[in-house]
Amino acid sequence: MYEVGVGKSVITAFKPNVGMMGYGMFHNRVDGVETDLHARAFVFKDLSSNKKLVFVNAEIAFITISIKRGVMKRLDRHHAELGYTADSVMLSAQHTHSGPAGYSHYGLYNIVTPGFVPEVYQTIVDGIVDAILQAENSLRPAKITMNKASFDLSVDIGINRSVKAYNQNPEVQPKLTEKQANEAFDREMTLFRVDGMDGKAIGAFNFFGLHCTSVHNDNTKINFDNKGYAAQFHEEELKAHNPDFVSIFAQNVAGDITPNQYWDKKKKWTRGKFENDVESAKYTGQQQFEKAKEIFDSAPEKGQTINMGIDHIMTYVNFADVKPDADFTNGVHDAYTSPSCHGVAFMKGTKEGPGMDAFGAAAATVAATAVKWYEFVGLPFRKPEEKRRILRKYKAQGKKVIVIESGERKLLGTHNVKALIVPAFIDPTVKYFKYFHKGGGLDHKPWTPQTLPLQIAILGQVAFATIPGEITTIAGRRLEATILEQLKERGVQEVILVSYANAYMGYITTYEEYQVQAYEGGHTVFGEWTLAAFQTKYRELAKEMLKPHGQRMSDKTVRPVKFTQEELNKRIFAYKK
Repeated sequence: MYEVGVGKSVITAFKPNVGMMGYGMFHNRVDGVETDLHARAFVFKDLSSNKKLVFVNAEIAFITISIKRGVMKRLDRHHAELGYTADSVMLSAQHTHSGPAGYSHYGLYNIVTPGFVPEVYQTIVDGIVDAILQAENSLRPAKITMNKASFDLSVDIGINRSVKAYNQNPEVQPKLTEKQANEAFDREMTLFRVDGMDGKAIGAFNFFGLHCTSVHNDNTKINFDNKGYAAQFHEEELKAHNPDFVSIFAQNVAGDITPNQYWDKKKKWTRGKFENDVESAKYTGQQQFEKAKEIFDSAPEKGQTINMGIDHIMTYVNFADVKPDADFTNGVHDAYTSPSCHGVAFMKGTKEGPGMDAFGAAAATVAATAVKWYEFVGLPFRKPEEKRRILRKYKAQGKKVIVIESGERKLLGTHNVKALIVPAFIDPTVKYFKYFHKGGGLDHKPWTPQTLPLQIAILGQVAFATIPGEITTIAGRRLEATILEQLKERGVQEVILVSYANAYMGYITTYEEYQVQAYEGGHTVFGEWTLAAFQTKYRELAKEMLKPHGQRMSDKTVRPVKFTQEELNKRIFAYKK
């Protein structure tokens, strides 16, 4: 028998002028609160084995390594008797772009904030822990049922924003037009209903991939966006039956999926159904709620009961240096990843969240091309290790026009950012890059994580695998298939990818999509074989789950870098108009 508990806590961290996390635009700053943000938690306990699994979804852009570490540190120090371990706690986010930034320890994610914001970080950590403890204290015998349904094509829930890249995949047949963008993603929602043995609904959690970007970058109010409204609507619906009912609307495969389908002539970007972003967020949230309610209500008759059994495993992988298996690289045997790099396509943003303008992109391309030319011309005069690093970087990154080398701490080819020829007055982002670099805040350690957590949790016949970033539609299908191929041997019937979980590093596209260098490819930081690297490492991890616990091998030495308080103090929130 399972015991299940639920919890919910407010994690709103209001600090005026803090930048918002998601769009990367300096003007997108906090000056008020439209809706509170929340952390929702489920704790599952298998009474036959006493194993536990914790699943949390937070209304923020993504979980960071620092947040996971902070949560585990507090649980270990103050609640060790509960027996939680890093591999039994799965932290995810629903990816609103309208929540405060400043809760990552890595330099690049601090630039637009600008800086690390201890108040935001601590509020999120404390709220997540509080939600977990509420769930722990409300454990009760329960039944879990899985059910599914798809959005009809007539429902304007979302579209694939990168159809050109999507069409490059050989499994996409026939190729789709831009007008068929609503067909270019998985329109199915998977929901888990949890009922007490008295028949009273305890909670629900569902997975459906859709960006939380109904609210755009001209917003200045904290807002939990479409999935937040969906969760609110569902909880209000069940409030009369159970005032403590908790509903999670989590992300699945959402990398190239947007709710913004209509061109706004005034603002020159795509938007939702209404000109008012909040109304669009509510509308898209309402659609997700209605589908969830349909699935939830029909679960007792149509759903599949989740079998008994909890298992989990986690490892860390340095994705800056992975040689993928050849069966994931179309037979290429010298495929590698490299330290993370961000391209011009990333800097340009998307149609729903434009970034660098055409002039800036052209200038960045010229500058990046000059850097590449300079590095290749100087190869004969470089030391063997430096020569190898440069060749591998450009081979791994392929068609990407590299602007930021976050793994190697370079901007336009130089470590000496404060002396970069681009003047600070051109853009606030350049200003704060130089400001933090001058103060020593960008020295020594990567600007984005290179070593990432991979986690698989099994609940009955379903496996949940975490994505420390965001993955595109076809890439997600391939990775799910890779994991399922291994785990079906132990009775797993379905794999669900949980995005924005445990850490954040950027995107995962297919090799074919990467060649287009749309936004998603420009933000696939470890290069064109990033998906192949994830398939390779997740296959290895899944194979370990086929072994008895005592025989499982997991690297205990590879871990993300840690930042000292002194290092963080050099990047403390420092907004200046």
